Amino acid sequence: MSFKKKLGMALYRGLAMHLPRSQGGLGSAYRAVRAFFARMALDKCGKNVNIEHGAQFGFDTSIGDNSGIGINAILSPGITIGNDVMMGPYCMMFTSNHAIGDLTMPMWKQGHEERRPIVIGNDIWIGARVTILPGVHVGDGSVIGAGAVVTKDVEPYSIVAGNPAKKIGSRLAEKKE
Repeated sequence: MSFKKKLGMALYRGLAMHLPRSQGGLGSAYRAVRAFFARMALDKCGKNVNIEHGAQFGFDTSIGDNSGIGINAILSPGITIGNDVMMGPYCMMFTSNHAIGDLTMPMWKQGHEERRPIVIGNDIWIGARVTILPGVHVGDGSVIGAGAVVTKDVEPYSIVAGNPAKKIGSRLAEKKE
């Protein structure tokens, strides 16, 4: 990892993520500072991004144009976020899980499974407190309802909700009416 990325991540975590929310008053200035340091740390950081107060992200993360990471979101390394993605507060995305396969050893000693990247397509709305688990691909144009736990891929233009998340509608069907 380059020195620039390490410096960007250190400055983001030490300063920028703690700046107040992007709403009202100096909000646009805080947003710009967070984006500046995020641009140094992320693999790719598009134009007009909004990384909110308290948001944490890992290395090997990319975010497209006009997309945001919600307030106090936690994103593991290895996540790709497309263009025009809205993310509510307190979302969590994990690209690896604890290993639990060896019954002769306590789980805490087994380490983690291999990382499986998460891919968030374009034009997605992710509601508040959504959890997305390792290896999930969210198709373009989808909506994920607040509080959903996404364990499987989401088809393009789907509306999913619940725990575990299930398809409850389609934006394509609504478009026909």
